[in-house]
Amino acid sequence: MKFQRLTLLASLVLTAVMLLLALIFDEAKEKFSTTAQEFYWILLLSFVVMAVINYLVVDFLFNFYGKRQIKKISTILPEEIRDEEADLNFKELSQRFSDLNLKNTTEIDTMKEMETYRKEYMGNVSHELKTPLFTIQGYVDTLLEGGVENLSIRDKYLERIDRSLERLLNIVKDLDMINQFESGEITLNQSRFDLNQLIREMIDLLDLEAQNKNTRIVLQTTSNQMFVHADRQKISQVLMNLISNAINYSNRESATVTVRTSLKNAKVLVDVEDNGMGIKPEMLTRIFERFYRVESSRNRNDGGSGLGLAIVKHILEAHQENITAESVYLEGTKFSFSLQKAI
Repeated sequence: MKFQRLTLLASLVLTAVMLLLALIFDEAKEKFSTTAQEFYWILLLSFVVMAVINYLVVDFLFNFYGKRQIKKISTILPEEIRDEEADLNFKELSQRFSDLNLKNTTEIDTMKEMETYRKEYMGNVSHELKTPLFTIQGYVDTLLEGGVENLSIRDKYLERIDRSLERLLNIVKDLDMINQFESGEITLNQSRFDLNQLIREMIDLLDLEAQNKNTRIVLQTTSNQMFVHADRQKISQVLMNLISNAINYSNRESATVTVRTSLKNAKVLVDVEDNGMGIKPEMLTRIFERFYRVESSRNRNDGGSGLGLAIVKHILEAHQENITAESVYLEGTKFSFSLQKAI
């Protein structure tokens, strides 16, 4: 057994205190009657004093030797726990270990989530790019094998190649845009403009697409002009995506897409509503995820990248605004957002 001077000193102190208390008790026994109340008070006081001294001495020894042991093992402790300036005890050391364990668990969970996201992201990107690339490859092979000699086949295939290339470029542009949004590289060029005028321009741009789908686009507003303070170009992307989506999913014989604007306090509220197929409740919470599609086969045929609504969400969040979606399956869907009203 290793000799400890401090332990010896503590034992001598405790022995001296016990002897002192024994002497006091002996004096009290001779001086007072066994029935005297003072005797019992002295007995109780002696017990309390002994208990307090024992507690202080034992606590001091535990802390002293505990801190000494912690200093000895500090060289092998992680840097997050080791603190040469701090005078740690076992309780504080245990708390630091618990905090480090919680931190490591959280980091591991985050890394697993990131790895899952990376795999899904790469899988989605490769899937999106494969379709137009394989289409282009098929048409080019046909032309190289002699189809180029037939003018009707050549022109038809070149037109399809052009459409596939356009879709491929749109996917790449959307990927680049959403990556910039998520990395915080895009800045807003905010200005004052008439939101209703911008909506009318978007309706004109999408008019041919709406006619091909037998869809009517209408603007309903409480005022002819509604000025907002926002990035005009980015908000045009928001409107383009929302209205185009509404047109693509309008599966009725006489579909209608309604864009409504109204004032509420210092905000301009915008609703884009359709009477199309609607969205099932279990899908509604996921529609703003990257590459998520309500109806994947149809969306791919329409040439969408699956990033439109994710881009919309990022643009509005950059404006410190939110977008919400309401839908009744087989009856229609409504997207709503607001913008800061301009004076």
